[in-house]
Amino acid sequence: MNLIACSAMSSNSENNEPKDDKEEDTVKLVYVEWASEIASTYVVKAAIEERLGYETEILPVSTIAMWESIATGDQDGMVAAWMPSLHENYYNEHKEHIENLGPNLEGAVMGLAVPDYVPIDSIEELEEYANEFDGKIIGIDPGSGIMEKTEDVLSGYNLDQFNLITGSDSTMTKTLKNAINDNRWIVVTGWTPHWKFAKWDLKYLQDPKNIYGSEEYISTMVRDNLQEDKPDVYRFLDNFYWEPSDMEQVMYWQEEDGLTPEEAAQRWIQENQDTVDQWFN
Repeated sequence: MNLIACSAMSSNSENNEPKDDKEEDTVKLVYVEWASEIASTYVVKAAIEERLGYETEILPVSTIAMWESIATGDQDGMVAAWMPSLHENYYNEHKEHIENLGPNLEGAVMGLAVPDYVPIDSIEELEEYANEFDGKIIGIDPGSGIMEKTEDVLSGYNLDQFNLITGSDSTMTKTLKNAINDNRWIVVTGWTPHWKFAKWDLKYLQDPKNIYGSEEYISTMVRDNLQEDKPDVYRFLDNFYWEPSDMEQVMYWQEEDGLTPEEAAQRWIQENQDTVDQWFN
């Protein structure tokens, strides 16, 4: 990916003006319903529709189905591949049938998170305080990379007293909110960017065994032959890149201002036209 400095471009410029012959074409994007991926996918959808004129369908699925749908060609692409470790197994399984366009966001991290008032700092300390946490680690959807990593953490740190609770990003944050309101101990699967770190005082537990790995980045993956079928969409997806603060802003508007994902995406695009121009240069 190469973001080239450019002068501002109008959304109705010659290169990007919606064309009548695309009215029957549809771009199909797939994502997992994590707050981070909802934010990025809706921004990408809005940008494609505004600048390229394609109708764009987005489909929320499980992590496994997300990768499989790209590999089979049922979906055009996704901007939700956590690399190099979180989705490593999925990538290795399907890399012969997908194209990796590289990072669209860098500086992502993951691990176990607790409220600041919980007086421990390392995963190694969880065993001693299993009762305070009711023997639960609150997770998200089964099959997601962070859940697989957390299963490895349970084994690697001998946390036999803990159960990893499956659910969704939404149920995890609701459980976290309730615990914080009651000043109870809780440990959840965490990743950054995520709006929960802006809303509450949370901290990651140290991972001395480095099971979660170091910094992650989020990559864009597309199906085979997208470049030939929709070259303008391919170029945009190849150029799409933003900062963690951008993603967090979109998520924050949804959570704190009550905007829908569509409204938050449109607001971000309107307030960041220079960045959007770069994507379509």
